Amino acid sequence: MLLGVSRMIFVAVGTQLPFDRLIRTMDEWASALPGRDVFAQIAGGSYVPKHIQWARSMLPEDFQSKLEHCQLLVAHAGIGSILSALELGKPVIVLPRQAELGEHRNDHQLATAKRFGARGMVRVAQNEKELCQLLDQFETPVSETRITNQASPELIRNLRQFISQATISQRGA
Repeated sequence: MLLGVSRMIFVAVGTQLPFDRLIRTMDEWASALPGRDVFAQIAGGSYVPKHIQWARSMLPEDFQSKLEHCQLLVAHAGIGSILSALELGKPVIVLPRQAELGEHRNDHQLATAKRFGARGMVRVAQNEKELCQLLDQFETPVSETRITNQASPELIRNLRQFISQATISQRGA
């Protein structure tokens, strides 16, 4: 971890409606590896997390502080949450609410997620399994291999051979 950079994942469901499916999934995901720093704003949901820190509501300045200090925002596909995170350059994973599951009045969040996802501005999970996969990918370093700023002996040998052959070719021309 870089000095001063939090590894906290901030989960936000917005202020209008609960989103138990998202909160339950995040709580279960966090339970698999105790010690994960996850904080969720859960609104009026009936599911109460057991493995992550949470608050039902937050003052705007507290929400902003969590957003500024998080490593990742996981949220419903609410335009306010997405734009707030993108303004700060935070990576975002969204799980859109679905009307057929009773999570919203219509499927406008599916359209929002599709638009932002198509532009590469957010990662979109279509379901709980995809959300967990995206979270696992986010936590897995791309590469543990480090490169050096010095050339390997093999590279130096190959360059010398190339230069030598080029010089011979020029003399013969």
